[in-house]
Amino acid sequence: MFASRFGIPTFIAFVHDFVAVIVAWGLAYLFRFNFEIPQSDLTLLIEILFWAVPIQTSIFLWLGLYRGLWRYASLSDLKRLFFAVLLGAMFVSLAMFLTGLLDKIPAAVVILAPLLLLLIMASSRMIYRAWKERRLYSLKNYEGKLVLVIGAGSTAMNLVKDLASSRDWHVAGMLDDDPVKLGTRLQGIPVLGVINDLPQWVQKLNVGHVIIAIPSVPRQIHRHALGMCSELGVKAMTVPSYVDLISGKTTVSQIRNIELDDLLGRAPVILDNDGLHGFLTGKTILVTGAGGSIGSELCRQIMAFKPDHLVFLELNEFALYAIQEEFSSYFPEIKLSFVIGDIKDSVRLKQLFTEFHPSVVFHAAAYKHVPLMEQENAWQAVLNNVMGTYVLARAAIDFGVEKFVLVSTDKAVNPINIMGASKRLAEMVCQALQQSIMHSKRDDQDRPVSKTCFVMVRFGNVLGSTGSVIPKFRQQISNGGPITVTHPDMTRYFMSIQEAAQLVLQAGLMGGAEGGGEIFVLDMGDPVRIIDLANDLIRLSGLGEDDIRIEYTGLRAGEKLHEELLAVSENTLPTPHAKLRIAQARQVDEEWLSALLVWLNEETTLNDKAVRKALTKWVPEYSSNGLDG
Repeated sequence: MFASRFGIPTFIAFVHDFVAVIVAWGLAYLFRFNFEIPQSDLTLLIEILFWAVPIQTSIFLWLGLYRGLWRYASLSDLKRLFFAVLLGAMFVSLAMFLTGLLDKIPAAVVILAPLLLLLIMASSRMIYRAWKERRLYSLKNYEGKLVLVIGAGSTAMNLVKDLASSRDWHVAGMLDDDPVKLGTRLQGIPVLGVINDLPQWVQKLNVGHVIIAIPSVPRQIHRHALGMCSELGVKAMTVPSYVDLISGKTTVSQIRNIELDDLLGRAPVILDNDGLHGFLTGKTILVTGAGGSIGSELCRQIMAFKPDHLVFLELNEFALYAIQEEFSSYFPEIKLSFVIGDIKDSVRLKQLFTEFHPSVVFHAAAYKHVPLMEQENAWQAVLNNVMGTYVLARAAIDFGVEKFVLVSTDKAVNPINIMGASKRLAEMVCQALQQSIMHSKRDDQDRPVSKTCFVMVRFGNVLGSTGSVIPKFRQQISNGGPITVTHPDMTRYFMSIQEAAQLVLQAGLMGGAEGGGEIFVLDMGDPVRIIDLANDLIRLSGLGEDDIRIEYTGLRAGEKLHEELLAVSENTLPTPHAKLRIAQARQVDEEWLSALLVWLNEETTLNDKAVRKALTKWVPEYSSNGLDG
């Protein structure tokens, strides 16, 4: 009955411990009497076992010793085992006292029996675990792929522990720069040397795989290790990111290929989760450009805070279909609406706002491909990025939206291209609308009747976003090269899509503390050379610089050599969040906005030259880089 209820392995473990109690008491008597037990004491032993075995095993069951598996026996299991044996010894002694047997039992036996029982039960579990993890086998008898682990910290040790029971991998050794750990054995695995010793150990052990298990170190160390792996021709892998590990989304044993995000080495974002729940939970949220890379990631991050209703607004039919397929299957408990519409279409927006009544709008829709917007499409970029922002923002005000968050760009700082200038204009439109709200009709408490708060968020390039350089490089590598880089010294600020979306949410929450209209600047870290990204991607593809050629093509129209996060005339103020600052940008007023709208409502389509000329008036810091002819 026990076996059918708890399973055969548990039944066997119980029988083992049942027998262990008998053996422990028997050995205690043998040791006490030098292996010659008198007949009277042998009779007494049988009487003791009549009480000791059921009491001790009942306590084992009561304390749940059989809920776990021996192959995963850990320190916490041994602590529970020690407590069970100790408690059992106390109850057995109490039973012996009440029955009058305690005075007849030698004191040495009373002490030896629980000690021997603990030794038998603990050693059995550890030996079984070692056997299951094949620790008893020599290196020559391994199964699976031979691997070296870079790192000997807590993450690496947890990885080694998890891989010990895997048939796919066998850890040959660890490498770490900590001199205290060199020559030691951690989890039974030797720390062979420092990270720079990787080439000699790869050749000596004939290792084909390396796992980089140092998620919290600077990106330079990851890049250095990856470079050595590429030169040695071994496959480099890594553990999940530090963010995923601490959130519990994954475990260290879920090793994966190295991505560019790993080489950025950026610290995880710490969010005000309580504040964001108050900001988003149970509300209707509208995201424009929801099918794009930034918009779709914003939607994924928003879903974690359980909105009541999420509205996906997208002009591209296929992008909207793709995002619908993803979200409909993963989030059945949240109301989702997938709508096609143009942010410049005021009639369509009025219909949507009347039907859904969003409380928060995240405006990510934009034309943002710099060279494409520079030639033949300048006026369309201005209409979409500026007029579209105004029409959407006006609808938000009219329908009482609480927060309007504009996703901007570092290219809006001292812009030299149409995309950057149009995004700076979009920021200024939101600033002007915030000013108009502050000066509009007020209630009895001298508060503006309109409650919409505008927030702008600037950040740099996002790894893997639509139209970014990374997908282009990947395609060029798959075609056998060459990779085209415009200039060897070109740098850009980069962050992951996940980090960018999280900080946009955080900025949206914090906006309004200064009355609205703030421009938040994200901490983008240090600029990254584009040539370094190209080389990283080549190595990540398992190739060397000799396999894929790099060509320099020269700066294109609208391109800067180095991007900026602040204009010369701008300063920043700190915020409670370490990765967010507020830019003190030049303000504009309602009169300026009225004049801008007259220009935007031109009946004719302006050519590129006319657009550039007009932009120098509306955005004084704008100047073309002269590459457009």
